[in-house]
Amino acid sequence: MHKPTLPQIEQAAHDPVPALLGQVYAESPISLKRRLLEQLLKPLGLLSLATVCDGAFANLAFNSDWFKRGIRPELVQSVDADQVMALTDYVQQVSVQAVTGLAQVLSTSPVLQGSMAAAALLALLIKRAREQPKTDANPLEDFEP
Repeated sequence: MHKPTLPQIEQAAHDPVPALLGQVYAESPISLKRRLLEQLLKPLGLLSLATVCDGAFANLAFNSDWFKRGIRPELVQSVDADQVMALTDYVQQVSVQAVTGLAQVLSTSPVLQGSMAAAALLALLIKRAREQPKTDANPLEDFEP
């Protein structure tokens, strides 16, 4: 299981989403990891992918046709929880909707029903989605788990 480092703990005090998602990712089966990664990678272009985690995510784009077919399972296994935390932190700066969209992925996964981290993350994402300005398209505005 993933154990957070001191910088990650300090970051979690300001924004718990990356740390919670890292923990959820570490607990998840490959199929769910794939869906989480695909949701996070949606708003990023190749330059962004090359920037995050020393290009670890650019490797996903170059080694698979993930835009059309999704990320191959063997490539999902090469991504660890720390990289997901860094990716989440980066994506939050680019697209709040991509991160709040994780609520849909989490809420439809029966595998995570017993996960405290998933429950906390889902509650936080729903709260953030409801707090977004009304000018943004917000598909989770009336979401009821």
